[in-house]
Formats: sequence, structure tokens, C-alpha cells
Amino acid sequence: MSSEVDPIISVRGLTKTYATGFQALRGIDLEIRRGEIFALLGPNGAGKSTLINIICGIVNPGTGTVLVDGHDVVRDYRLARQAIGLVPQELHTDMFERVRDTVAFSRGLFGRPPDTAFIERVLRQVSLWDKRDAKIMTLSGGMKRRVMLAKALAHEPRILFLDEPTAGVDVELRRGMWDLVRNLRAEGVTIILTTHYIEEAEEMADRIGIINHGEIRLVDDTAALLQKLGRRELRLQLQQPLAALPPALAGLPLQLAGDGNELVYAFDASGGGTGIAGLLAALQAQGIEFRDLATRESSLEDIFVGLLREGARS
Repeated sequence: MSSEVDPIISVRGLTKTYATGFQALRGIDLEIRRGEIFALLGPNGAGKSTLINIICGIVNPGTGTVLVDGHDVVRDYRLARQAIGLVPQELHTDMFERVRDTVAFSRGLFGRPPDTAFIERVLRQVSLWDKRDAKIMTLSGGMKRRVMLAKALAHEPRILFLDEPTAGVDVELRRGMWDLVRNLRAEGVTIILTTHYIEEAEEMADRIGIINHGEIRLVDDTAALLQKLGRRELRLQLQQPLAALPPALAGLPLQLAGDGNELVYAFDASGGGTGIAGLLAALQAQGIEFRDLATRESSLEDIFVGLLREGARS
């Protein structure tokens, strides 16, 4: 059975309104495929944390249903929760405990039998084996975050939630974290992450969901999203600045930039024809000369910002 027919997480008609009257989620429908890396993007207050907390059984849903590996998060809470490992953004752990002990304790919380060999494997995975007997309070911030990851993996979950996993982490540790995520996915673990580092989602995620004002605005394969919504730009550095575009160029997707020293031409590279040849001919006919040109492909960040702007206008 394919992952699309048999999603590991299925959310249907999910709403959540808090006692204050704030409606955090508005009819969320979402499926997470088994074994994928799924990035959930959205601005602060968009509903990311509420959605994750409901799936993880931390917050009660309003209406709708959430299934985790076939288990309803309300009716089958224990079985659903056992399938999930959660690495929260905040560091919550006993600072006076030793690393190995706190990871072993987390395993026991989920009813897993003691397994010193597995605990060693997890600590080696997150590069903490040499710190196994250190008290957590003596570790750096990056190492404490790795302890949280080890605790989340201790009970061998099939799903791993990473809430801003590299926030405040240096570049080297961030790269190590993403290598670990790739290895976990290769072992069959489904990864759901939230991140403010959009370039990481672009690099790591198989699919991306964008949430804003409690609604899922878009879900798509990362590559397809970039192809469908991304655009390319041709930027021409002019020999002489222009005060305004000539009327003959008014019908083209063309803008003046850089105080009139630059022309920016937007085009879709996947459409079979870019129109660049026609643009250059039109510029020549108008006597507009340029000294340099370069193309730029839009990033996921460009797309994300554009979608949020559209949402603000609607």
C-alpha cells in the first residue's frame, strides 16, 4: 500500500478555539506520508505549535479527528503517543541528571524495557556518547538540544517532531543535526519539522506545508512547489539610467530598479519559452543598451513571503 493511501498522520476537519475566544485552527485537513520529511512553515502565531501539540496529545482538539499510525489521539491516546518522539523548542529536562540516565528514564516512561545497547546507539547517533556520564547542567546549549533529541528517540518512535530544532545552534552543529535527520529518514522514521530557516526546509524536506491564520494555505512537494510558484528573473544593468519605462515596453513583465539603472524581467522557465529574445529585440529597437545581465531563480523564501502577502490582502 502506498504512503498516499496509508498516511502515518491523518488530520481531518481539525479546529481549536481557546477559552479566550482565539481560534487557533480553522478546519485543518492534512496528511503526512509514511517515511517522509515534512516541513511546516508559517509565521509566529500561525497555528504551528497548536497543530503539533494536538497531534502529540498535549492539547485537546476542538472538533475534527487526528489519527497517528491508525490510532485516534483522543480515544487511543497511549498508542498514538508511543508512536511519537517530540523535540520541543524549549529545553525541558532535569539539569542535575546525567545524560545516560535521563535518556534511559525517557525510554522507561513509554513502557520500553531497559536496553543499554540501544541507549548507547542513540547517544552515539547524536554525538553524546563521550558525555554520557556528564550532568546536563555542564553541557553547552547545543549539547542540551542533542540530549532532547536523544530523549525523543529513546523509545524508538516511528514519528519524530522537531520544533525549531536548530534555533540558536551554530552552523557546524546544524549540519550535524541534518545529517542525523537524513539517517533517521533512511531508517524509516517520519520527520515533521518546523523551522524559521527556510533554506533548511528547501534543502531537507520532501514536502512543505504552509500554515497561516490557522489554515493550511498550501501543501506540495518541495521541487514541484518551487517549479510551480517560483519564478526567474533576468536583471539587466543599463549603460544609461532610465527615468521611466518607454510606452512600447509597458506590456512586458518588466520593472525599473536600482534608481533606473537596472531592468528586472520576470519569466517562467518551465513554460517552453522565456520571451527573452523578444525582450532583447524590443530593448534594441528602443535604443536601450545594457552592460551586464544575470538570471536569478526565486527561492522558497520568496514564495513563502509572497503567499503571506497574498493572505494579508485577502
